[in-house]
Amino acid sequence: MTMKRFGVSLEEDVMSELDQMVKRENFPNRSRAIGYLVKKNIVEHKWTDDEVVVGALVVVYDHSKLELHKEVNALQHNYNCLILSGQHIHLDQHNCLEVITVRGKAHKLIKLLNKYKGLKGIKNVELVMSGTDE
Repeated sequence: MTMKRFGVSLEEDVMSELDQMVKRENFPNRSRAIGYLVKKNIVEHKWTDDEVVVGALVVVYDHSKLELHKEVNALQHNYNCLILSGQHIHLDQHNCLEVITVRGKAHKLIKLLNKYKGLKGIKNVELVMSGTDE
C-alpha cells in the first residue's frame, strides 16, 4: 500500500487530545492515530449507508435453558447466509459465550442482532462491525 503525506493543522486543545490518545491507545505516532480515526469514520458511514460489512456477534447466554438453545440454533439456521462461522465457549456451569462471525448488508446484521436481543435468556449481545474495503 502506498503512503501519501499531507499536512494537518489542528487547534492546540485538539492536538493535545490527539497526543493523549496516541499515548493512551499505544499508537506509534499521530499519523497512525489519524489514519485509524479516518478509517473508523468511513466504516461507520458504510453501516449507515447499508453497505456490506463484516463483524462479530458476541453473545452471552445461559445454556441450561434448553428452549433457548433450540431458538439460538434455529435463528442461526434462518440467517445462515450471513453467518460465516461460530465459536462456542463454556464460561462456567451455566454461561456460554458465542462469537459468531458475520458478513452482509448492515441492516441485515442489525436485524440479526435484534433477533438475539429478543430471545429470553440472552444475557448480553453486541455486534461489532468493520468494513471490508470493497
